[in-house]
Amino acid sequence: MATKRTYDVAAYVWPSYTGDEPRTRMFWPEGNGEWETVRKATAKFPGHTWPRRPLWGYVNEADPRVMEMQIDAAADHGINVFIYDWYWYDRRPFLEQCLNNGFLAARNNDRMRFYLMWANHDVQSLWDLRLAHVADGNVIWRAAVDRPEFERIADRLIERYFKRPNYYTIDGKPVFMIYEQQNLLDGLGGAKATRDALDWFRGRAVEAGLPGLHLQMCAFQQSFRIAGAAGGPTASPTELVDLLGLDSVSHYQYVHFADIDREYDEIMVDVVAEWQRLDREYAVPYFAHVSMGWDANPRFQTLQRGIVRNNSPEAIERAFRQARAYVDAHPDQPPLITVNSWNEWTETSYLQPDDVHGYGYLEAARRVFVDEVG
Repeated sequence: MATKRTYDVAAYVWPSYTGDEPRTRMFWPEGNGEWETVRKATAKFPGHTWPRRPLWGYVNEADPRVMEMQIDAAADHGINVFIYDWYWYDRRPFLEQCLNNGFLAARNNDRMRFYLMWANHDVQSLWDLRLAHVADGNVIWRAAVDRPEFERIADRLIERYFKRPNYYTIDGKPVFMIYEQQNLLDGLGGAKATRDALDWFRGRAVEAGLPGLHLQMCAFQQSFRIAGAAGGPTASPTELVDLLGLDSVSHYQYVHFADIDREYDEIMVDVVAEWQRLDREYAVPYFAHVSMGWDANPRFQTLQRGIVRNNSPEAIERAFRQARAYVDAHPDQPPLITVNSWNEWTETSYLQPDDVHGYGYLEAARRVFVDEVG
């Protein structure tokens, strides 16, 4: 049995399964978020494992009673951190209800910690191409923000979230992940201006009584324009971490760096090699990431290639053990593992129980992160 240790197993939350955000009706007009897509999904080929059904039903995750149930289920199975995808479009937040009205109003949310990933991508091809009534390539919202807007965002984050007792911290500093560094650079005006804005953000946190910030990069893009338009100077991800003074790195999804049209166990060979490469190359900690799978076909009307095969609970359990071994080999780092995800149903990458594997994924997490270390 492994030496007893607590692991911070942090699952991303896609906060779209609610009926409380009017702007989502342009994508899902029935008014209960992306559950509409899940319910309407069809098989794209013989043997396709869609449609799938959630064992908990098409619940409103902005309901604190629903989240009390989900918090207990997560914590009981070793998932002890939620990373909420957090959005800001059209000069205001988007999809905050799942966090604000659901998780933060749940009576038992002290069983879980949480932090935010700013999902600062444009809305053009992420959701709208799945819907016939929205034109291909139509940009609905831009995610890049200028310095005054960035400061509004920073103040909101500090006051509403970072001071909460169950906000996830490293060395006492609230962790804030940023998804698209290029949009951040473009909005703020290049690497130098972005570093200045992030330094201001850290100082603002200290003024608010916090010990600082832990800024985390999502390893997603491979090269960054750091000044001017296309053709100007660029930086690699490792160079950008240094330029911006970021504190750590993790991933969001295997599809961002691996060939996922294969058997899950085959993919994991490349995933572990990627963990090791990033661990060598970055001067800051890399935190191991596990994705449950990938199949985005529920969101599309025509067949999309690139589907993870045989991501059974047994295969996921092996991946969790590999991630745990990575943590054990880095005792000087916080014991953080990121997981995609708690509820990315329409990308077929979720821990929640379904009519295919039942509670198999959660039970795999419990065996690795609770039973074997308890």
